[in-house]
Amino acid sequence: MTDTIETTGPVQPPPPPEGPASPWAIRDFRLLWVGRVAAVLGIQIQSSALLWQVYEIARRDHPIAEASLYLGLVGLCQFLPLLALTLPAGALADRRDRKNTVTLSVLVEAGCAVGFLLMALHGNPPLWGLLAVAAVFGAARAFLAPASQAFLPMVVGRRALPPAIAAQSIAFQTGAIAGPALGGLIVGLSVPLAYASALAMFAVGVGSLLLIRTSGKPAPSPTRIPVVEQVREGLAYVWNTKIVLGAISLDLIVVLLAGVALLTPIFARDILHVGPEGFGLLRASFGAGALLVALYLSRFPIVKHAGRWMFASVAVFGVCTLTFGLSTSVWLSGAVLFLGGAADMISVNIRQTLIQLSTPDHMRGRVSSVSMLFIGASNELGEAYSGVAVRFLGPIGAAVFGGVGALTATGVWAKLFPDLRKADRLD
Repeated sequence: MTDTIETTGPVQPPPPPEGPASPWAIRDFRLLWVGRVAAVLGIQIQSSALLWQVYEIARRDHPIAEASLYLGLVGLCQFLPLLALTLPAGALADRRDRKNTVTLSVLVEAGCAVGFLLMALHGNPPLWGLLAVAAVFGAARAFLAPASQAFLPMVVGRRALPPAIAAQSIAFQTGAIAGPALGGLIVGLSVPLAYASALAMFAVGVGSLLLIRTSGKPAPSPTRIPVVEQVREGLAYVWNTKIVLGAISLDLIVVLLAGVALLTPIFARDILHVGPEGFGLLRASFGAGALLVALYLSRFPIVKHAGRWMFASVAVFGVCTLTFGLSTSVWLSGAVLFLGGAADMISVNIRQTLIQLSTPDHMRGRVSSVSMLFIGASNELGEAYSGVAVRFLGPIGAAVFGGVGALTATGVWAKLFPDLRKADRLD
């Protein structure tokens, strides 16, 4: 494998570019992009409705600290299936058609939207029922994430991969902005309507994926080995590739400590007192900052001083989380979430580019599954952690502690992973 990431020592010339320079010139990429926008819109609208509904139900009988634990359960119920299934799903993505796996996963997510909708129409759904469907949704994501990440290079080729990753980030952040904002507004009208809107978005996503002509069959592995051995091989590759290990583990610890997604309904309802509309604003602010940076990176990708950019952006993310916890103004809270989203997008873009360019095609599913397991841990397990942190520290204390923890982790990881800190070129 030719390593295209420059660190120290002699640099080998990169291989000749493959495919067109712009991913937008590729029909199947445009369909994949539309499908991603629609699916992320559905996920975000559904997530907003679920978080608000669970917190409202919990607050009927419990104070803020105890109700926050129920929000943590939402994350935990999605994380446990991710923990159990993501690594086998990565091995599956290296053996089976990746496009079919992505399509089937989105279909299961649509089925979850149907389940949430039926329970919402019931009027007084049991919390255990909502959490059970959330667990099924987590299982679908376990198969979706590694297959979709490994499928992207098959659609665009090596030459267009860095701008394609930025463009896919635009798709994600478009949904991340519009989804929470729409979710907050629609939830204010009707929770069942929010779930129905999510279902419609999933249907658009499935339709776009079915129109893609590119084969999703992965390149054959040099040797045919059992699934368990494939999983072990993927873990060993990540462990021995310190740039990749450092990048995904830094994301794990920072988002685990400093992620504020679970805190937004608590701050909106009980600290800033801005209701579901303000909740939608806070949720959308983070995505708005990320979207603007993703748009810029799709045109002007980072190609030099990648390690420095990554560590600086993570430090800014920690400062924004700290400021969010201390803010008493919805406008200041929205502003620092906007800046935090912008910083996070720089980190995400660099990390994903490092992983994709460093990994041979026959291992992309497994390496992506390890990455997504770390991301799933930082997001879903982070929500569970936030629920416990709020229980003992209060919402403000949890946000402040997370921001300080993120800044500390940035310094520690810069010391532990010097190759990541010195990583230079991404072209």
